[in-house]
Amino acid sequence: MTKFQREKVLLMSFTRRNVVAGFAAAGLAGVAMPAVVSRAYAATPKKGGLLRMWIAEPVMLTGAFNSTGQIYEISGKLFDGLARYDFDLNPKPQLALSWDISADGKSITFKLRPGVKWHDGKPFTASDVQFSALKVWKELHPRGRSTYRYLADVEVPDALTAIFKFERPSPYVMNSLASVESQILPRHLYEGTDILTNPANLKPTGTGPFKFKEWQRGQYIIFERNPDYWDAPKPYLDGVVMVIIPDAASRAVALEAGELDVAGAIPVPLADAHRLAALPTLEIPVQGSEALAFQAFMELNLRRPYFQDVRVRRAMYHAIDRNFVRKSIYFDFAKAATGPISYENAKFYTADVPQYEFSIAKANALLDEAGMKRQSDGLRFKITHDPLPAGDHFSRTGDYFKQQMAQLGIAVDIRNQDFPTYYRRVYKDYDFDTTSTGAFGLTDPTVGIQRFYWSKNIVPGVAFSNGSGYNSAEADKALEDAQTEVDPTKRAGLFRDFQKIVMTDLPLFPIADARYITIKSKTVMNIEVDPLGAHGSFAEAYFAR
Repeated sequence: MTKFQREKVLLMSFTRRNVVAGFAAAGLAGVAMPAVVSRAYAATPKKGGLLRMWIAEPVMLTGAFNSTGQIYEISGKLFDGLARYDFDLNPKPQLALSWDISADGKSITFKLRPGVKWHDGKPFTASDVQFSALKVWKELHPRGRSTYRYLADVEVPDALTAIFKFERPSPYVMNSLASVESQILPRHLYEGTDILTNPANLKPTGTGPFKFKEWQRGQYIIFERNPDYWDAPKPYLDGVVMVIIPDAASRAVALEAGELDVAGAIPVPLADAHRLAALPTLEIPVQGSEALAFQAFMELNLRRPYFQDVRVRRAMYHAIDRNFVRKSIYFDFAKAATGPISYENAKFYTADVPQYEFSIAKANALLDEAGMKRQSDGLRFKITHDPLPAGDHFSRTGDYFKQQMAQLGIAVDIRNQDFPTYYRRVYKDYDFDTTSTGAFGLTDPTVGIQRFYWSKNIVPGVAFSNGSGYNSAEADKALEDAQTEVDPTKRAGLFRDFQKIVMTDLPLFPIADARYITIKSKTVMNIEVDPLGAHGSFAEAYFAR
């Protein structure tokens, strides 16, 4: 019986209950699992060990046309991208050894790495890149429709050359080539099929350091080491088992007990994170989320009559103390947001935008000025609020919002629901008033931010698109001009203009530029080697013992 056959037998007995009761006690003592005892560094990376990582259960394991956060944690482990990124968010070679951008910005020639194989043994070629870019990213990815909007063709003069041809310059494409954002799919498994329902979405075949082994829904997902990985001797781990533990308190117990090695994506209530990080066995890496540039914000449904007066929106924003949210909801794992672009995206961020200081008096005065008078019961109007069902911080923000709006005479009814109901209400039926939510800004505003503000991205049914219905010709022009501007200084200026426009209009309320924290065992080395951290490949990760 092979090691992974033994692991399958052991893991088949797991339930959410006995994961918390004792992951190691369930039988993983037979696998090379180090005890969490000390931070003993190895002189060089050591091979072996099965890393146990928490994940919220995804709907599928393929991210080429799905931008859900859980899949972000999976993509880099199974798939490599054309490029990876350093901590300054500059692209570095991965499957593309080099690239050449034409002077007019309308052509990018990628020279691909030779000798790379798909997990089924087939060769990786430029044809796979061509198919993925034209048929998947451009047509099916929620952000790709914007990112690759001007991609006209991908020429393949030979098996190791892919030439991207654009109708107009698209400089931001170089900021979207990591596998988490532009995942390359194997053409030989997808061409001629319904891409969205292809069985390979549940059992992926990639080029990355780990191979898909098994998915037991509600329990775990196993990836095993890819012995034919092009970047030998990586990966060092025998594999990664992603453990599904829905309850946040149970995840905290599992981390504290040494039954999980890594948990990313703000895995526990932030009130508990500081306590866990103070334990001698655990830590929260300082680096490893820069490429995500996560921002928490509130989205308003501008189709509602009472939100169509900007004075009402400004009044509501004045009533939100973002520093209180930073301290009491994000527990200082954040900065108070000043605009739609996170401070972590320093190339494009500016604080030189209209500011809305916390003032209940100003808020009430603006509502009076807008004609939203209090009725005999003290109420001005009633709204519903739908927190994103993805963490305690979103629901607590909703509770705080309800409390603050009460001081303005606005009654808030909070609705909690599962993901499918939330997505349908907010992004398909537009059956909402306000929502506390958040999203990755990523390495470039065109890739991560534009989708929420661009009028052409009001697409019913597409999650994390322009759900507010915001439509501004001025904002659209700034965004579209930035899409094609090749001069970095001019492009940054266009994004500064954009930030001023939307902070004047306030279709969304920026709340907190938050660290997308990871909690990990101190025996786990090298997961924060790039700005994706726990969302990265783990090709360099190893256990120090």
